[in-house]
Amino acid sequence: MLALALSAIGFGAIAQTEVTEKEIKDHIHFLASPSMKGRFPGTKENKKTVDYLIKNFKKSGIKPYGKSFLQNFITKIRVKRGVTDTPYAKTQNVIGYIEGTDPVLKNEFIVLGAHYDHLGMGGASSKKPDTVGIHLGADDNASGTAALMEIGEMLAANKELKRSVLLIAFGAEEQGLLGSRYFTEHPVIPLVSIKLMLNMDMVGRMNAEKHLYMGGAASFDGGMELMKSLGPVVGINPIVIAYDVGGSDHVSFYKKNISVLGFHTGGHPQYHTPEDSIDLINVAGEKLVCDYIYKAIVSVANRTVPILFVPEKKN
Repeated sequence: MLALALSAIGFGAIAQTEVTEKEIKDHIHFLASPSMKGRFPGTKENKKTVDYLIKNFKKSGIKPYGKSFLQNFITKIRVKRGVTDTPYAKTQNVIGYIEGTDPVLKNEFIVLGAHYDHLGMGGASSKKPDTVGIHLGADDNASGTAALMEIGEMLAANKELKRSVLLIAFGAEEQGLLGSRYFTEHPVIPLVSIKLMLNMDMVGRMNAEKHLYMGGAASFDGGMELMKSLGPVVGINPIVIAYDVGGSDHVSFYKKNISVLGFHTGGHPQYHTPEDSIDLINVAGEKLVCDYIYKAIVSVANRTVPILFVPEKKN
């Protein structure tokens, strides 16, 4: 009995019910350290990142959907501008699952996503393409990956959800949204059961005005009103954009007529350069981002009325 109790404590109860600045910082320190060499697809550092994600999901009591956390796929790698004969690499999406509590609504899903890969030593997508150096990717997107783990931990600990949640850390986003595209073409659940996809890409540089930008809020009914209302609750000033869904992994879902929210804290000169380092991360601001997105997920997951996709009306 004692062994069972200790096992339960070690697996489930360890999950924290609040996002902490320390854990955010610890995650980004690991992911954006020079030893991770920019988390390039197909490398041993990519595997270390995947192992780290799985370890943290398990620690939080987050289960795989099915038998494995991994969704493996093969991708063609961008190496240098103008070069088309480029190599292939094996990489992965990492998928965690939190089952909803409602016997009917648990068959509907909210997806929370962030890409974990970056540019390695630079290459075709670098803003300094002639520079060979570790592109640390602290904001892009160690920040989003840290937020994914922290929000996931809080969702698993608080057990407040009627609908189910999939947590997806996407691989090969920097290669052209390839991880999210692979998931939407090879979904582990019916796409029709996904009612909203929230994506976090560069959420670590909140400015002094406490702005959090999001596109796609009008793509689900009541989205604009909900996302505006949560700002004062958390203490931020959300910039809520109806559509303009941008260029990150949520686009793959939007193309399948799934409602989306794409979050970021704004661009900066260090984007896609070796200077995107942890010392520039606003950790306190990222905690506010996590709290805001957590409240949005809980609100949408617990709606008793249907969540409806609203396409953009173009003139």
